[in-house]
Amino acid sequence: MIKLLFLHFSIFGLLTSICVPDNPIPKPKQEKALPPIIIYKTKKNYNKNVAVILSEDKSTIVSYPDPKDVFRNGSYCYPTPLKRGYLLDNRGINKNVAFLSITYETYAALKSPLSLDEMKKMIIDDNPLKVIYRCENTFSQKKMIDELNHIIKKRCKTCIKL
Repeated sequence: MIKLLFLHFSIFGLLTSICVPDNPIPKPKQEKALPPIIIYKTKKNYNKNVAVILSEDKSTIVSYPDPKDVFRNGSYCYPTPLKRGYLLDNRGINKNVAFLSITYETYAALKSPLSLDEMKKMIIDDNPLKVIYRCENTFSQKKMIDELNHIIKKRCKTCIKL
């Protein structure tokens, strides 16, 4: 009986030592999901105006930046001009964007955000977009502008119209 138990544990030990690798199998690198790229055209030039996001029925402001958020990496979050009057969003807009009469420079100087009532009174256009597209963010950072301009030349066939 002792020999049988010894044989059983020996075989079990041998099998487990064979099945467990000496070096753990490396986990595949998790790719960070990048936010989509938003390109758009506006009816007028609102490039220096603070953007807010309205509810679907455009009755309420549901999102707005803090004054500290409109100035990043040494510059204001103006949209980047692209071909054919398109703009690359650097602010976080969507199809429910509205623009305020206040510029980024003035807004950034505020100690705290304006009240919702104050912002609502400052809306100069609650329907400013001609068109807006969401593109998958598969571009290299160095070539992003060139690649987006190439897509625009082909009429944004790879982007989704919002």
